[in-house]
Amino acid sequence: MMKKLDAGDPETESRDLVADNIEQLQSLFPEAFAEGKIDFDVLKQLLGGAVDEREEKYGLNWHGKRQARQIALTPSLGTLRPCPEESVDWDTTQNLMIEGDNLEVLKLLQKSYAGKVKLIYIDPPYNTGRDFVYADDFRDNIHHYLRVTGQVDDSGSKRTTNSEASGRFHTDWLNMMYPRLALARRLLRDDGLMFVSIDEAEVANLRAVLDEIFGPERLVSELVWKNKYNAGALTKGFSSVHEYVLCYSRAEIANLTAPLGDDEISQYTGVDAQFAVRGGYVTQPLATNSKDPRPNLRYPITIDGREIWPEKQWIWSRERIEAAIQNDEVVVNESNGKTSVRVKQYLRDANGRMREMKPLSLMIGPYNQEGTKETEELFGQANVFSFPKPVRLVQHLASLTLNDKTEKDALVLDFFAGSGTTGQAVLEQNARDGGSRRFILVQLPEPLMGQDGDSAAAAFCERVDKPPRITELTKERLRRAGGVIRERDPMFAGDTGFRVFKLDSSNIRTWDADRDDLAQTLLDAVDHIKPGRAERDVLYELLLKRGLDLCAPVETRLIARRQVHAVAGGALFACLSETIARKEVESLATGIADWHKTLGAAGEAPIIFRDSAFENDAAKANMAAILEQHGLTNVITL
Repeated sequence: MMKKLDAGDPETESRDLVADNIEQLQSLFPEAFAEGKIDFDVLKQLLGGAVDEREEKYGLNWHGKRQARQIALTPSLGTLRPCPEESVDWDTTQNLMIEGDNLEVLKLLQKSYAGKVKLIYIDPPYNTGRDFVYADDFRDNIHHYLRVTGQVDDSGSKRTTNSEASGRFHTDWLNMMYPRLALARRLLRDDGLMFVSIDEAEVANLRAVLDEIFGPERLVSELVWKNKYNAGALTKGFSSVHEYVLCYSRAEIANLTAPLGDDEISQYTGVDAQFAVRGGYVTQPLATNSKDPRPNLRYPITIDGREIWPEKQWIWSRERIEAAIQNDEVVVNESNGKTSVRVKQYLRDANGRMREMKPLSLMIGPYNQEGTKETEELFGQANVFSFPKPVRLVQHLASLTLNDKTEKDALVLDFFAGSGTTGQAVLEQNARDGGSRRFILVQLPEPLMGQDGDSAAAAFCERVDKPPRITELTKERLRRAGGVIRERDPMFAGDTGFRVFKLDSSNIRTWDADRDDLAQTLLDAVDHIKPGRAERDVLYELLLKRGLDLCAPVETRLIARRQVHAVAGGALFACLSETIARKEVESLATGIADWHKTLGAAGEAPIIFRDSAFENDAAKANMAAILEQHGLTNVITL
């Protein structure tokens, strides 16, 4: 028996986050459920004093917050269409560049990537009143996406800003950010970190929103980034030379460490790095005030002929302290009549390598000019992209998360990709240490209209024969950055490619009961696949909606003159031919079964066909029966 999938079937939508929440709640509090519904009175009793029923509660509230929370939970009916012709190394790459409204894309990624992303870095719109184009249409995000990107008629297109004159200036920005941040959190691994760049206009609101989504206890740090040399002496008030990077964790994490640069050395030690012996040092107490001293750690030490006893006990054995004294790693301080013995921790080891230290919440550089210079060098002209973040900034943040030894294959996400700085940072880091880290970049293909500083970018796109959209700059930067890496090191065999996907409506046709032409509606309903959609489009929607990686290997064979695809070593089989004659059924079914056995695929692996492809119902029934004889019962039609 074959199962037929229609539009609206859960398997044709993105992950149902509400159902996930209910399932988790039921596993924790089964007694709070009756006939599949939540009994909130029972749930309140089980939670005891943890329930806050006050009308006025502490927190950030704004008009539209409830709707913003709800839209994050609403499944997407869209899909991501593959574009091999715009990609680099399509067959082998593990990187993704996705064009589309990131709200919908984040929903579509939930089944395949929830709990798999180690690092998220985003540089969202700073709400300046100029660069705000994510005015969500909560009723139909796909249609909104098509309007924003100019894929429908001019009267329906929309390019918006968020002017400070608007009474909803902060509200509009928060309604845009909230659902995206909520969806992003679900993609993080338990040990993953999320970094968000922001300026002073929204840092307080952003922190309040992230506190609500992650929990205030998951704030790792509010980093201050000195990103300018100076802001000019003629400005009124203070000269602003910094921005912020908020860092949150999905779950409790261990202490972070990172190798220090020259600026951090100066901040740690107060000594200019180029003059610091062994990189300078920091100190920590060598004695402890433990209330339960161990006799073997209480003894005198001799420094410069002076005998010193600990107040309670030392933290090291006698032999280790004596060796540290010989290596000039112990210092004695006198303050207010008290003697303090501390151990030096040099910032460079005996081989001159920088030690890893706890990172500072103040980052001095890299400066904005560095990001501008990087794009100018790659594109060969100035002003192609405004205010790109420096690659070294993303690499520094990544170094706090992606340990060189254990995280060389980690997944990195940036859903406000802009010029593609994050993608280049991942490529550069892999080239440096031989890693295989992957990136997923998401960017709205906002039109470059030749205004507001876009004229140079639009001219560049015209010169390279690309549509004038931001995403064309993103892709071109990735191509050129990969080319530079390969030119610099011809022996480098790592991944410098990326697969391009574009957001669109589902390939599966919906029943339109409102059409006046009933006869044509019935004819259209015979084939559930929309006209103009290629076999590859349908195949990758199946991957996406069934939770498979969009870079999963796809092997294709010709069986009974029909193309059959096996995804991820047999996690899914699909024959999406438009016609299957009755006389071909036996050889096609047997060939699929033999291939299934050869791959050692699980018996429940789905085998998918077009419903309209079968010559008649008898052909369809025979296909199901033969496959069932081989133990393959999960047969589905579209």
